[in-house]
Amino acid sequence: QVQLVESGGGLVQPGGSLRLSCATSGIIFRLYVMGWYREAPGKQRELVATVTTDGVTNYAAFLKGRFTISRDNAENTVHLQMNSLKPEDTAVYYCNADLSGTSVTYWGQGTQVTVSS
Repeated sequence: QVQLVESGGGLVQPGGSLRLSCATSGIIFRLYVMGWYREAPGKQRELVATVTTDGVTNYAAFLKGRFTISRDNAENTVHLQMNSLKPEDTAVYYCNADLSGTSVTYWGQGTQVTVSS
């Protein structure tokens, strides 16, 4: 059974930081492109960042260097370090595992991030 379990969300003040983690099981983690997406109320789900099997990272342009994605193939986990958080970063953040070249993709249940004073 495939599981992607996000953790680390919560309430943070503007300018603060959070570190999200996504622990996976049931997949051969090193074969998957891992990503973080987010969905704000009333908006479509959008890409935040991805990291390939080779460790190449890609970020949404709006982040402007504030977030860092990383993967730990030994722990089957992907992280998202979020710094300089803004109220507009408020959203449910979802972990994604995508097997490139196939239609196989998995999603976590999401973790709420709220940036507010």
